[in-house]
Amino acid sequence: MTDLIVEAELRETTGKGDARRMRRAGLLPGIIYGGGKPDVPLTINANAIGKLLNEEAFYTSMLEVKVKGKRGKNTVLLKDVQWDPLMDTAMHLDFMRVSSADSVTVEVPVVAINFEKCPGDIAGGLLDVIRHVLEITCRADSIPDAIEVDCANLDIGDTVHIEDLNLPEGAEVLHEVNFTVLNVSAKKTAEPEAEAATEDAGEAAADESTSEES
Repeated sequence: MTDLIVEAELRETTGKGDARRMRRAGLLPGIIYGGGKPDVPLTINANAIGKLLNEEAFYTSMLEVKVKGKRGKNTVLLKDVQWDPLMDTAMHLDFMRVSSADSVTVEVPVVAINFEKCPGDIAGGLLDVIRHVLEITCRADSIPDAIEVDCANLDIGDTVHIEDLNLPEGAEVLHEVNFTVLNVSAKKTAEPEAEAATEDAGEAAADESTSEES
């Protein structure tokens, strides 16, 4: 069982007005759904859940929601967080019931490793990550924290596609096109016209300075 535990209470009333009052009181509304069981509306301590929301594993791990006054375990995945676009704070959380053997589809971050060792970086190339997250399908108890892409042998102009990756056992990225995950590109240089304009501006400034001295 996961070490990530959410403490919650049953939410007795619903509605936008009630949700606003809860937030002013330092609580967040949430819900548990799925698994062929009734929905369970929740209230959650905003400070406690705020700390969990800062942990990357919270988004890709099985969680346990302990509901005060209700018996039995609620094993879930965090499926959605509604954020306040101005304050960047959580406003509502959706949890979906799962069991260990369930097949789930989740978004997992892409992490490039060993780029500092690769020929492309040594030659001055730039790493361009095209897909920062991948939507993978796997067992609920085997969700990877991240998909690592080893860049140790990449040179300028090299591209890594989804079919080049060695995904964790049991994980799959459903796709019809062999899309690009990341590549190594040459460092951009100033356009000739821009360089010429810069040189002209420098010469003009020098001429003006000489004229003033005369």
